Amino acid sequence: MNFTLEIWRQDYPGDEGRYERIEATEIDAEASFLEMLDQVNERLIARGGRAVAFDSDCREGICGACSLTIDGLPHGPQQVTTCQTYMRDFEDGQTIRVEPFRNNSFPVLRDLVTDRSALDRIIEAGGFISTTTGPQPDPNSMPVNPETQQKAMDAAICIGCGACVAACPNGAAMLFTGAKVTHLNLLPQGQAERGERTRSMVRQMDEEGFGGCTNFGECSRACPQEISIDVIGMLNREYRRAVRDEKKARAKMIAQ
Repeated sequence: MNFTLEIWRQDYPGDEGRYERIEATEIDAEASFLEMLDQVNERLIARGGRAVAFDSDCREGICGACSLTIDGLPHGPQQVTTCQTYMRDFEDGQTIRVEPFRNNSFPVLRDLVTDRSALDRIIEAGGFISTTTGPQPDPNSMPVNPETQQKAMDAAICIGCGACVAACPNGAAMLFTGAKVTHLNLLPQGQAERGERTRSMVRQMDEEGFGGCTNFGECSRACPQEISIDVIGMLNREYRRAVRDEKKARAKMIAQ
């Protein structure tokens, strides 16, 4: 198969950047999109050119590092990660536009590589549970309703790729943050920091410059793990509850 790639090229952070047309010829239909880029880079280097910079790690749809926008769609035409997008998903001879994830909170470092550490900082702001040293309770002593367990695990499968942010017209990170809050807040181990966790993660999300959710739903449709938009409703409920409880606590302290 043969393709014409219009690839975003940016030499350094803050560079104006431009699109570059590159021919990808004699590509196996069963090659993944990243394997196709590997072949393109080998040919560029052989001709003395500069390879296209892009991120990847596991190449098994687990880590979320391979975050590219392909023809305007995060990760490509299928609801999977970029490494699981195959060239058979495109027409022979097709022109494909390849860009980094576009969001002000994801600055471009070089070509298709973006800095998505803003998502890491949201997790660091509250994504933990209390632990103590010494003997720990038996897990069976804290039974979890199967329905609650399923909801928590459905949220926990978020790989933090940022596709939800790239797909959202507002550049919101509500699906990501909602998944992380829902995962921990539903389980018994997450109750101690429940309110503080929610407030801290929402506050960090706002400080990172992400937009607000207006229920477009593009985030869930682009998510390779198919995380439900329900986690955004959960986040909104948890945040209102956390703010209410904080106000009550402050009023009680003042009264005393």
